[in-house]
Amino acid sequence: MDLSQEKDIHYMREALREAHRAYDAGEVPVGAVIVRAGTIIGRAHNQVEQLHDATAHAEMIALTQASEALGDWRLEGTELYVTKEPCPMCSGAIALSRVKRVVFGARDEKAGAAGSRMNILEDGCLNHRVDVRGGVEEEECRELLMRFFRAQRARSVSP
Repeated sequence: MDLSQEKDIHYMREALREAHRAYDAGEVPVGAVIVRAGTIIGRAHNQVEQLHDATAHAEMIALTQASEALGDWRLEGTELYVTKEPCPMCSGAIALSRVKRVVFGARDEKAGAAGSRMNILEDGCLNHRVDVRGGVEEEECRELLMRFFRAQRARSVSP
């Protein structure tokens, strides 16, 4: 395994820590971290239910934190690690923020916008292309999502 792969696994595990926080809070278990020059400058998990806000995805919150940390909305030179492939909303925000690279875990065949269903990040439609690597720690990321949705279905069936 080369250093780049080791780095990707390290930061994906940080994103997984955030996803577990979301799981424990009853949120869809997605976590994200944003890294610049080896330092995490944004860290978040989904908070849609807690904040009653459809835009409170892990990626969106992490982008805001990173922008605050840098004092600039331009996140050039940053890498975003997220446990599930970004949706169209998050992909648009990632591209507009000029993130350099996105690394994600589980693919989202239904609504993924980083290559599975569509590819907002790499097609340049927003005047910025983002390098994408998918499938990092994919099994663990996918299993956490599946466990969450199994539990949700079981609760909705129970009397």
